[in-house]
Amino acid sequence: MKKIKIKNAVGLVLGHDITRIVPGSFKGVAFKKGHVIRPEDIPALLDLGKESIFVLDIPPGTLHENDAAERLARALIGEHLALKGPAEGKINLHAEIKGLLKIKVPALNRVNLVPQIIVSTLHNHSVVQPGDPVAGTRIIPLTIAEKSIVRAETICARNRPIITLRPFLPKKVGVVVTGSEVYTGRVKNGFDRWVGDKLIAYGCQILEQKTVPDKVERISGAIREMVTRGCDLIVTTGGMSIDPDDVTRKGIRRAGAKIIFYGTPVLPGAMFLYARLGEIPLLGLPACVFYHQVTLFDLMLPVILAGEKPTRQEIAALGHGGFCRNCPECRFPVCPFGKGGF
Repeated sequence: MKKIKIKNAVGLVLGHDITRIVPGSFKGVAFKKGHVIRPEDIPALLDLGKESIFVLDIPPGTLHENDAAERLARALIGEHLALKGPAEGKINLHAEIKGLLKIKVPALNRVNLVPQIIVSTLHNHSVVQPGDPVAGTRIIPLTIAEKSIVRAETICARNRPIITLRPFLPKKVGVVVTGSEVYTGRVKNGFDRWVGDKLIAYGCQILEQKTVPDKVERISGAIREMVTRGCDLIVTTGGMSIDPDDVTRKGIRRAGAKIIFYGTPVLPGAMFLYARLGEIPLLGLPACVFYHQVTLFDLMLPVILAGEKPTRQEIAALGHGGFCRNCPECRFPVCPFGKGGF
């Protein structure tokens, strides 16, 4: 540090905290160590009796924490995210829209191996609202070698973007409710309460809902009818177990859909099915969606609405963290359920 006259200090970095005292009412930091002195700060510093101050002498090849944090954040950021900061070497990333947060976790880990910087994020595939903070950067020391930031920027450039937000694309939904007990009216159809409301909350429109008995041709015909109606997401409920009369899977195949996976390492949701009929996603929901408040459906729906096409490998990864605690008071999504996968 070096001592310099206050009138010559604009643009320099304060090397120590400066305390302000108002007798009987206030004592605290008026200017923090690391603050970059602005023209409007000069009168306030003089009021504090500071005609000279100690400033940091930052040599070439070294960055102030705020400058480094901003460069790091801009290297990380993708679409629909905004920066807030910097302050004290920190910048937060905020969501501009409702969407699905996408994190390239291996690349993020490599960035965090660069000494003296950190990047913290929400979990990959978190659903966020406009204004939500989703990540933050921090430079650990007051100054950092520029080569460290260049190293992090290089990792980001090779994996751009490491942090981004994908908007939800509301779908026109066709619903096929299977089950002879529902078809005959012996059991009440609970789709609207347990599933429909969740679709509507994401802005989806339910174009058609059709109830059919446990007959392969009736199920496949209803699915094809949904395609004709212009649905771009098809949801079936019921008949997803392994009992002989559970034929929904056969009906899905008969309709021409390709089953990507059936059976998932998530409880509740083990009998979930994901298929594609051309470019139309088809979700086969097991009976657990009519009992449990949160199931695999709640993890998969935002992924599908963000335009993702989950793979078997990604679904297999959901086994880690895919066991619901069934807490007396559900706090999903602020809980570990589903956070280990994708």
